Amino acid sequence: MPFFYGKIDVSYVGFLFLDKNGKPSGTPRWEHYFKRIVEKYNGIYKTPLPEITPHVCRHTYCSNMAKSGMNPKTLQYLMGHADIGVTLNTYTHVAYEDIQEEVLKVVKPR
Repeated sequence: MPFFYGKIDVSYVGFLFLDKNGKPSGTPRWEHYFKRIVEKYNGIYKTPLPEITPHVCRHTYCSNMAKSGMNPKTLQYLMGHADIGVTLNTYTHVAYEDIQEEVLKVVKPR
């Protein structure tokens, strides 16, 4: 995606990506980019990628930050959630390996 060097509309703050007119680059555009990338990958490699969307990346980010030990209230703020339950119960996912690792911490003597 090219860099934007023109005047930025200051009514749009907090967005990571802007289009060529200085407006926020919307979800449909990013979903299209992701779809094209996955299709291109799947046309080259034998093991296909599943459908990946920007929203899937949001879940992955939240899960990885929680697993790394980030304070849940900080994570809630970064995710933009008013309710921490949304952050912890909807966006944070735990893998079987994570559960196994946590249980082993408790049962293994130090």
